[in-house]
Amino acid sequence: MTDAPLGYGARAKVHVMFSIPGKQAVTLTPRAAAQISKLMERDGHQGLRVGVKKGGCAGMEYTMDYAEEIDPLDEVVEQDGARVMIAPMAQMFLFGTEIDYEISLLEAGFKFRNPNVSEACGCGESIKFDESLSEGGAG
Repeated sequence: MTDAPLGYGARAKVHVMFSIPGKQAVTLTPRAAAQISKLMERDGHQGLRVGVKKGGCAGMEYTMDYAEEIDPLDEVVEQDGARVMIAPMAQMFLFGTEIDYEISLLEAGFKFRNPNVSEACGCGESIKFDESLSEGGAG
């Protein structure tokens, strides 16, 4: 595990499998970290596992599931009491992503700001990645 600086004055503990020096795979906004921490505390889970899978009209979809255990190959980001695990096959798709938690009059949920997305469907649920990433598969 390494100690990585974050843009919000916080620091995160990161278990690194796929990395670029000086870059963290995923960052959490303070709102996202607070919501994930609240979910972990309330439900007693180890954290949230974030990934991507094939599906949707643009070809890929994000996944978020409660994690009961940490896989040794997961990349683990810990920030402000929140823990996010990223499966090895999803790391290249999520690298550089900022996860936020947004609340509006109509909905509340996690939002992904991912620099690797080349297009997103109007439905808001489906994404397409740069072709060079799509050749590697998803987990």
